[in-house]
Amino acid sequence: MTIHRYPSSLTVQDARVTLRCPSTERGATLIVVLLFLVLIMLAGAIAVRQSNTDLKIATSDQINTVLLQSSDSANQKLEMMINGSSTSTEYRDVTSASGVFGHFLLDDDNATNEFIYCFNPRTKRYLASNATVMVKGTVEKPVAYWSGLKNGVCDYNSAEGYTSARQAVVTQMSVTVAPADPNDERFAHVVIGKEIEDRTSKKFTFDIRAASALPSYSEPKANGDNCFAQTSIDTNVVGSKKSLSDCMLEAGTPSKMLYEQADVENLSSSTKCTPFGRGTFNTECVLKATS
Repeated sequence: MTIHRYPSSLTVQDARVTLRCPSTERGATLIVVLLFLVLIMLAGAIAVRQSNTDLKIATSDQINTVLLQSSDSANQKLEMMINGSSTSTEYRDVTSASGVFGHFLLDDDNATNEFIYCFNPRTKRYLASNATVMVKGTVEKPVAYWSGLKNGVCDYNSAEGYTSARQAVVTQMSVTVAPADPNDERFAHVVIGKEIEDRTSKKFTFDIRAASALPSYSEPKANGDNCFAQTSIDTNVVGSKKSLSDCMLEAGTPSKMLYEQADVENLSSSTKCTPFGRGTFNTECVLKATS
């Protein structure tokens, strides 16, 4: 029998090669797979975060649009009433002594008051009987009311406090006389063609604030105070109280206040002539020859 012998070094070398290669390949594959898994997880996390951000932006934009539309509707309703026919019931209501404008037009003593009512197109809430007339308080009594009238604050726990039957948005109106502007020209507050002594000849500028909120997102309360029961005017805030906007911000309630200035005056029957009766602006303004 013939015996073949091989060098021992060759056998060991071949064995080392045979054992080392499979181990190296398996390790590299595992690392590559782990890297791919990490990348997929990162991509997924980024996609989820981006989706959440987009959703929040879209929701915020929708809320902003709804609140803006509600506040604008309240302003338009008030404009329609005061600009409508002088024989209409709504015009007579808002210009009467108990109306939102008449309260200021017919009594000088009410010039610093704040007339507040809850906007509800289904009911009449712009009269003093259904309104809150707030006067500037003191440190001892931060919140005070004129003649005890405090029925105009929106009740977000009642269906009548909302602008629609869906009970989503609450809109509260605040009307005040704008502070006098020291830069106004002389007699700018007087209607042309009217007697200066007549109170109804004065032109009034009103500050109108329409505040809308979504109570379903967060209850409009801060430090135990109902935000709707607070003044809308920053300069009227006394002591530790907050304005309506600041209260809503602290309570975390989505809200928007739309501010508008409006001039209210009696229309004059006089004819505007320029320049001084010699122009052709209106045929009634031309001086006629006398025989």
